[in-house]
Amino acid sequence: MKTFTAIVERDSETHLYVGYVPGFPGAHSQGETLDELQENLREVIEMLLEDEEVLFQTEFIGTQQIVVR
Repeated sequence: MKTFTAIVERDSETHLYVGYVPGFPGAHSQGETLDELQENLREVIEMLLEDEEVLFQTEFIGTQQIVVR
C-alpha cells in the first residue's frame, strides 16, 4: 500500500474539485464532490502505477501561508 498527497483546489467557474499529485506526471483528476475526486484520483494513480515504474520529479514538502499587507 502506498500513500500519495494530492493538492486539491475548487474551480470557481465550474465548481468542480480539481486535484493533482505533485511530481507525478499524469496524476490529476476532477470531481463534483471531494469523495468523487478522491476515487477518481485513486483510479488514475492505480492505472499509472500499472503502466510503468514511476519516477517522481519533485517531492511534496508541505504548504505555507504567505501574508501580504
